[in-house]
Amino acid sequence: MFTVKASLTRTPSRRKRRDVVENAAFAAFARRIIRAHGRRVAAGDVEALRDLVALSANLDDAIGEAVVGLRAFGYSWAEIGQRLGISKQAAQQRWGGQS
Repeated sequence: MFTVKASLTRTPSRRKRRDVVENAAFAAFARRIIRAHGRRVAAGDVEALRDLVALSANLDDAIGEAVVGLRAFGYSWAEIGQRLGISKQAAQQRWGGQS
């Protein structure tokens, strides 16, 4: 019989918010990659233009996934809206149906 360490499992009632210190550095890295891709297209790689435009849809999907995850962690629409500079109603209207 196998046992599972409680500290390695996630239970909805015991979820904790966590601060991830590398988020700013990771976001900066992602911005550099996207800008580099734009420069590559600008240097004559017309075939990659479609891929660059598709990143916009990928980013929208990632934002939706992030909001759904934050809601599952217990963040309120007000907290999410505040971070985005929009009202809680606007945040809920935009991402509320994705959970």
